Formats: sequence, C-alpha cells, structure tokens
Amino acid sequence: MSKLDELIAELCPEGVEIKNLSQVLTIKNGKDYKGFAKGDIPVYGTGGIMTYIDHAAYEKPSILIPRKGSLDKLYYVDVPFWTVDTLFYTEIRTEVIVPKYVYYYLQTQHIEKLNTAGGVPSLTQTVLNTIKIPLPPLPVQQELVRILDNFTELTAELTAELTAELTAELTAELTARKKQYEYYRNQLLTLGEDVPMVALGDVAQYSNARISATDLNADNYVGVDNLLPDKRGKTESSYVPENGMCTRYQEGDILIGNIRPYLKKIWQASNTGGTNGDVLVIHITDNGILSEYLHQLLSSDLFFAYDMQYAKGAKMPRGSKEAVIKYKIPIPPLEEQARIVAILDKFDALTNDITSGLPAEIAARRKQYEYYRDKLLTFKEASA
Repeated sequence: MSKLDELIAELCPEGVEIKNLSQVLTIKNGKDYKGFAKGDIPVYGTGGIMTYIDHAAYEKPSILIPRKGSLDKLYYVDVPFWTVDTLFYTEIRTEVIVPKYVYYYLQTQHIEKLNTAGGVPSLTQTVLNTIKIPLPPLPVQQELVRILDNFTELTAELTAELTAELTAELTAELTARKKQYEYYRNQLLTLGEDVPMVALGDVAQYSNARISATDLNADNYVGVDNLLPDKRGKTESSYVPENGMCTRYQEGDILIGNIRPYLKKIWQASNTGGTNGDVLVIHITDNGILSEYLHQLLSSDLFFAYDMQYAKGAKMPRGSKEAVIKYKIPIPPLEEQARIVAILDKFDALTNDITSGLPAEIAARRKQYEYYRDKLLTFKEASA
C-alpha cells in the first residue's frame, strides 16, 4: 500500500467533503500596472509574464485564472506578483487547502468549457465560485502535490530526452524525404516539348483588390511581420495592422513571399484575407490551370532559382514583380495537372507524417500524465 493509500485509509476512509470553490478561496480582479516603475515583480497576463514592476498585488502562493482570452492557461505562482485585468488571482485559505492542490485540481476541470461569452472567451467570478472541489485532509493534499510534482518533473525530463532523441532521427529522415520530394516534383514538372509553355501573366495576374485592416485578424492577415499560414492550416499571427488598406487575397490565390527570408515561401490561400507589400498575391484568371498545380510549380526549386536570379538587394533581396509575372510555366491538360498534384500531395503527406511524429509522441506523454493526475484527484464524496 502506498503512502497516499495509507493516508486516505487513516484520515478519510468514508470519503471527503465537496466544497464550492468560493468556500476555500477568494477570487480577485487584476488591475492596470502602468502607473508603477520598473522592478523585479512579474506582471502576468493570459499569455504569461508581460513585464516586471516594483509593486506586487499579492505576495502569497496563488492560482492565476484567465478572465478573458486563452481560458485554458492556469498559472501557479509562489512569489510576489501582479496581474492585469484579463486574469483573476486567488487568495487561498491555506488552513483548509494547499494552494498547489487547487492548481492541480482546476487543471482537471477544463475551465475553458465554462466560457460565458459569445465573442471573446470569458469567465466570471460567479461561474468559477460554483466549481466543486473535493477537500481531503491536508496531509492527503500534501502527498498528492508531492506525487504530482514528481510526476510533472519526470514527464518534463522524459519529454526533453524524447525530444532530443527524436529530433535528431526525424531531422535526418525529414532531410532525406524533402530531397526526394523535391527531386520528384522537378521531374514531374519538367514536361515534354509538346506541352505549351506560357508566361504566368497569361493565366494569372497580381491581385489589385483591397481590404481594410479592420477586417483582418490573426486568422486572415499574412505578412513577413507575422507567422504565415500554409495550405494545410493556420498559425496564430503575432502582428495584425490596426488601420489602413491591404492587398486582398481569396481562396485559391497563390501567395509568394517577396523579401528575404521568405523568398522560398509559397502559400495556397484557403480563405479570404489581406497581406502587405512584402507578399505577392497571384490570382488565376484562366480556367485551364488548377490552383493546386500552380502552387506546386511555384514551390519548386526551378522557380526559386529564377526568382533569385532577378531579386535585387544585398542584405534583404526583394523579388522582381515584373520578372515573376513573366515566368514560363507548362500547361498540360487539366487531367494531367490533377494527376501531378495527386502524386505530389502523397509525397507531401509522407513528409508531414515525419514532421508530426515528434508532436504526436509528446502529446501521448501529456495524455498519460493527465490521465494519472485526474485519477489521483478523484475522490468519493463523504455521506452527509
């Protein structure tokens, strides 16, 4: 029998009390920090530490709970801190409950599901205060925290080792796959003399449509000052312009990075959005060419070499719009274009399978940890 089992058998064999969260802690609102000077006190927002100031909102161990935004991010803080108004902090009744026990337990509750807003995800004190939390005796809570701390540390160490080992293996495999993929793409896209060659400008044009920055967000703004999406998904933008007009793109358009280090980045748009002058938007005007086929043509080393040949600038070379639109491309029948795309998509999928191997392993570790944590924090309720 483990120490935890012994404690439960001794101190709460018939079950434990279930309390509302409001009975074991008090939820407090965060505030603006900008009136304070720089210091060594961390200021927390929903994304983590934002800055450091010379004043603390609270100095005892606390759980920070998001009020708006990313509702799944909880923080345990055991040093003096400050929180902004997108985070709640908690004053915990340590005579009845261990702060880190609260932290681990709230992780099992997936409080993001308690969202009360239709727009920006939000939580309220009223909703949070009614969360039910089991209240075993303090020695049981302390032993649970010790076990979960050790398991968390072990999981982190195993993940780090796994990451290092798999990264080396996957990098080598991925490099080989990419070389093979590029070789076959160049072979497939080098068609016979009987296939007509036309300038890109004969089947497509640069988008001259405009879209207001106010209609853009993290999902549909593309620029070299943010993370760019690819045809398989989206990544969260780190910057979106606040005003002005941008070049509009729509589903099926091809987006070409036009300044280093994005000259080799080619994207096929899966939605409607906007971009800045560092990205060229190619809009197909001829029904005789598939968007997916054009995406493959412009993703090849052949186009990149051509683009670099006409790029200007030493430190930050920029592609030539005039040269790009004159690039010669083969236009086989639509059936042949579709066949080429299907073959290359299979190679692309194989490459992506290798790339996703590491995240999948890490996710499995995380699920194992969460299952173990949830089982430990499940108690029988004592009879009234």
